Amino acid sequence: MNPLSRITIDPQVCGGRPCIRNMRIRVKDILDLLASGASSSEILEDYPYLEAEDITAALTYAAHIIDHPVLSVA
Repeated sequence: MNPLSRITIDPQVCGGRPCIRNMRIRVKDILDLLASGASSSEILEDYPYLEAEDITAALTYAAHIIDHPVLSVA
């Protein structure tokens, strides 16, 4: 299963921001938790409706989004 299939974007959910499986937890929420030092196991304990694959999906999505072409002017 492709991890990105867990990421959903729906204009009716969280203003169209990327979310996990149409739930109201945004990719950004997971990334913020990880950036603040929370471990995956802590996140899963605090949010029991999430699965480990959701955290992987959030990281995969972030890596995918940040990878953009670099243009140089000759």
